[in-house]
Amino acid sequence: MDFDLNDEQRQLKESVERLLADAYGDLNQRLGYIKEPKGYSAALWQQYAELGLLGVPFAEEHGGLGQGLTETMIISEAFGRALAIEPYLATVVLSGGVLRHSGNAALLKQVVPAIVEGKLTLALAHQERQARYDLADTATTARADGKGGYTLEGEKCVVLAGDSADKLIVTARASGGRTERKGVGLFLVDAKASGVTRRGYPTQDGMRAADVTLSAVKVGPEGVLAGPDKGLEVLERVVDDGIAALSAEAVGAMAGLHELTVEYLKTRKQFGVPIGSFQVLQHKAVDMLTALEQARSMAYYATMMAAEPDARERRKAMHAAKVQIGRSARFVGEAAIQLHGGIGMTMEYKAGHYFKRLIMIDMAFGDADHHLRELAQAGGLS
Repeated sequence: MDFDLNDEQRQLKESVERLLADAYGDLNQRLGYIKEPKGYSAALWQQYAELGLLGVPFAEEHGGLGQGLTETMIISEAFGRALAIEPYLATVVLSGGVLRHSGNAALLKQVVPAIVEGKLTLALAHQERQARYDLADTATTARADGKGGYTLEGEKCVVLAGDSADKLIVTARASGGRTERKGVGLFLVDAKASGVTRRGYPTQDGMRAADVTLSAVKVGPEGVLAGPDKGLEVLERVVDDGIAALSAEAVGAMAGLHELTVEYLKTRKQFGVPIGSFQVLQHKAVDMLTALEQARSMAYYATMMAAEPDARERRKAMHAAKVQIGRSARFVGEAAIQLHGGIGMTMEYKAGHYFKRLIMIDMAFGDADHHLRELAQAGGLS
């Protein structure tokens, strides 16, 4: 994949960065959005729609722009640099990915235009307390009603943007044991449907999530995105897309944090001189840059490999990307806090907010240690 951006991609990058620089130029703007009813700026979400950002990965026949993984990478990196909190990952990348990869033509035609117009948000409810990072571990049940529909029972935890989403995409087991690969389906559920209970809460990085309880929730045949024969396959493909997007977001956050730190070293004075004149601190800043560029390379690799049809090779690439992204994120974050001193720990300064987001990205879909074990078991990168 060629990562020299073409004219259209450069225009997209410049447009997104310009919009986010205006919307998130001051940390107080972000703190203000967090206090809004949905936990993010609804007005800014509409601006994303007007700019076409919400339609980037969807086919033109469904109202999208028909663009690809590189464009998603560009947007995600810009979100990371700005510390944007809108549910782009939850709605467009993850839930939108389920819609695209499941291939349900009727639901694509029905749901995607509303997403693209900014009128509908979704959340992927797949994680359960006992599962850790095992996507197949699903205790939520889907009981067939004999008419093509299902009844859902169970609980989901830490559903990203789940408290404000209009619809939920739920994983549930229709057959087999709790950790078997076969038998997991994907279902589209109205967030206000009878039997759906949500408990929303803020996450450490300024975003929001919800725990969702499903009690005798009815899903008709039209709400079945992927049947038990292919649900897990679709979910794994979508999570790989999510890891690629999060890798790019982490690079954006690390780049923003590195720039913030270098600027601080230039202006903070001690013993009558800028502390950036001390060689040991210069070396630390260079080490941060090295870690950032290593992460950037792996984010490019993840973006390229997210389109790989061979699931085994694709998954190994995502393991490798998560290992490097997690390690770089922790190193850059810890070094930035150390170089800033006490100010780096305050809520009034941006450095700590970057670090919190980087740690949450590391934890999403498995931290660096988990993916290193998985990569070793898979035989490593060829």
